[in-house]
Amino acid sequence: MSVHFNYEEGIIAEPLNLTVSLRGTREIRDNCQLFRLTGLLDAFSEPTFRKVLGGKIDEGPKHIILDLSQIDFVDSSGLGALVQLAKQAQNAEGTLQIVTNARVTQTVKLVRLEKFLSLQTTVDAALENIKGS
Repeated sequence: MSVHFNYEEGIIAEPLNLTVSLRGTREIRDNCQLFRLTGLLDAFSEPTFRKVLGGKIDEGPKHIILDLSQIDFVDSSGLGALVQLAKQAQNAEGTLQIVTNARVTQTVKLVRLEKFLSLQTTVDAALENIKGS
């Protein structure tokens, strides 16, 4: 497992072993975890996604930012996993912020979950939202 170092910010991005169709990294920042994901969040990748990220939420920090701005597709299984992770973060007295793109936002709004899931336009906006909580 290789670790990528971002010299500009001094933050280590830990690669996550998810699936062939879903890849990502995890960064610890201040009092939160930032997950940057690419690919498909669907019925195939959802069980691994839920298991890996659920374990990381348990490890802490409890505030979570999911950067889904590079996600190509989310189906109902993926949405279910997002709801489950939001509940897990709340139960741990943390928060779940989701950075979205137009496709992800449209899918979330289609099933009227935008009020339950905290959608953000940028990672910086999500970080500010956590600081304010």
